[in-house]
This record gives sequence, C-alpha cells and structure tokens, in this order.
Amino acid sequence: MPEALAILLLFQLAGDALARVTGLPVPGPVLGFALLFLVLLARRDRLGRLPDAASGLHSHLSLLFVPAGTGVLLYLPALAREWVPIVAAVVTSTLVGLVVTALVARALMRRVTPLPPGTASIAPGMDIARDEATA
Repeated sequence: MPEALAILLLFQLAGDALARVTGLPVPGPVLGFALLFLVLLARRDRLGRLPDAASGLHSHLSLLFVPAGTGVLLYLPALAREWVPIVAAVVTSTLVGLVVTALVARALMRRVTPLPPGTASIAPGMDIARDEATA
C-alpha cells in the first residue's frame, strides 16, 4: 500500500507542477487526478494496489474535514457578518449541481435505454413517468 500512496502523491505532484507551468486556473490536485484517470484508462489491467490505497483513504475521509472545520471556527466573525451571501451561494450551487446531475444522468440513461412509453414532459429537458392514478 505505501507504493500505491506514493503513486497517488506523485500524480498530485505532477498536477501541481503542470498547474504552475501552464498557469491554468485549475488546482494541481485536480489536474493530477485527471492525469491519473487518463493513465488508468490506458492501462486498465495494471491497477496494482491503487484500489487498496483508495479504499484506505476513503475509510478515513472524515478526518480530512477537521482542518476545514477549524478554519470555519477561525473565521466565525466574518461568517457571522456575511452569512446571507454564503447561504445564498450554497443553496444556489447545490440546486445547480442537482439539476446538472439530473440532466447528465437522464442523457446517459437515454443512451443506454430509451424512455418508456407513457412519459410526460414537465419542462423542456425533463421527463417523468406519468402516474396513471392522477391522469
């Protein structure tokens, strides 16, 4: 597992280096994750121990929220002053994320299976199954 963690950290380092060299407005770890994804697509049969390392990190994911919680407590006075725009941003981004996820899921499901007969469109781009009891 240490080798797999080293591989994950090397991809993060590569992403950081790529972000600094190119000046892209994307965090280095995101670029590193994209690089890792591309390598795994090309070499599916050679995952090695990466699934074990990922599972180990995932099982302790809650520990990664401790620094963020500490930061929230550090900036509590600023949060108290700016709570309205913060709440508006969180609610808006959550709703946008839900809508985009639903639209992408629907588009992907249509590629796999067509919509069944008896679906009703409630808005452009959104289909739901018609309930026979209310129709």
